[in-house]
Amino acid sequence: MKILIIEDEAKTASYLCAGLTEAGYVVDQADNGINGLHMAREAHYDLILLDVMLPEMDGWTVMEKLGARQQTPVLFLSARGSLEDRLKGLGLGADEYLVKPFSFAELLARVRIILRRGQVEGPVDTLEVGDLQVDVPKRRVTRAGQRLTLTNKEFSLLLCFMQHRDEVLSRSLLASLVWDMNFDSDTNVVDVAVRRLRQKIDDPFLSKLIHTIHGVGYRFEDEA
Repeated sequence: MKILIIEDEAKTASYLCAGLTEAGYVVDQADNGINGLHMAREAHYDLILLDVMLPEMDGWTVMEKLGARQQTPVLFLSARGSLEDRLKGLGLGADEYLVKPFSFAELLARVRIILRRGQVEGPVDTLEVGDLQVDVPKRRVTRAGQRLTLTNKEFSLLLCFMQHRDEVLSRSLLASLVWDMNFDSDTNVVDVAVRRLRQKIDDPFLSKLIHTIHGVGYRFEDEA
């Protein structure tokens, strides 16, 4: 997978290039909007990470000039985090809008989710992690042969965890994927939902699947 980073801040660009390369991606980088636009047009990329405040040509203009025919997904990275800015970026056709500062774990999770969207996969009827099984069409959850009853939101949260097993998911990303909302640090809706899900799928069993990554979020993993 090949990623283009259009970012003028040298320290941020170096950090992103190093982290994504270590994660197995091929990375190119442009330090201004004009060069970034040229590179995006001349080569094939699976994803573009695009800053908003760029010299020569800002990210909004780069996105507009890429045009409706642009098929490469775009993830905006910006310190401009107002609702108006986020809506503008998404309205221009971006797939995601991530506000600086952000954790690399969250960026990597969003990158993987965006890239996975472009992969053609058949419908998945059953998901399994360890001794936990989910029949998706029937919305049936069992662990170690024991039937578990979940609310609709708990089922959606579990499905999200299982679809992104072994990945670190931040609270803001979970809020976006499961609640379709922007995360508010003053609310504990995500933590409460995770705690309730744990009480049903983890507490009665010896091995645990939901793991807290302190200061970041959660990872769903079978460590048995």
